[in-house]
Amino acid sequence: MGILEKESKKKTQRANLKKIILGTVAVAGILSVAAVAPNVLGAMAKIGILPHGRQKESIHRARERLIRQGLLVYQNGLLHLTSKGEAVLRRMEMYDFAINKPNSWDKKWRVLIFDIPEQKKVLRNKIRLTLSTIGFVRLQQSVWLYPYDCEDFIVLLKTEFHIGKDLLYLIVDTLEYDAPFRKQFNLPMHS
Repeated sequence: MGILEKESKKKTQRANLKKIILGTVAVAGILSVAAVAPNVLGAMAKIGILPHGRQKESIHRARERLIRQGLLVYQNGLLHLTSKGEAVLRRMEMYDFAINKPNSWDKKWRVLIFDIPEQKKVLRNKIRLTLSTIGFVRLQQSVWLYPYDCEDFIVLLKTEFHIGKDLLYLIVDTLEYDAPFRKQFNLPMHS
């Protein structure tokens, strides 16, 4: 394994550990510092991250890093998720969001159109990255396409990025020249 692969693997493991710790504290509401390690170890085993000899040390370092970043706060022997920590956890969960794909396509396209001003281009780029990560295809800069019902995801996206009516969700019966998109999403061609 090369240096870049090792660094990438390390970053992924750190992100997974961050999400597990934040999620564990979020589910419990508050959690004693002593309870964090066993709960996190159990969660890591469930997702296939095998424990190693220095696992508790890794969890401790990650927990301390999250406290320094202001995502967790330690009060009276208990860990609490801060509002910043809640926001980070929601964002991490949104990127992991999976849209259920039905057994058969309903032959309707979901089109997202958004108009985010230039002074909010950082937000606009976050939206584009999120859509791309979930599996949407870009038709134009601010027009995106998806073949399956994704209304729950759109509600989550609007809530997380506070964009409301700046993002429109359309359900379209026909789309001109959709053969490349059908092929891309592995959908049946016109019969």
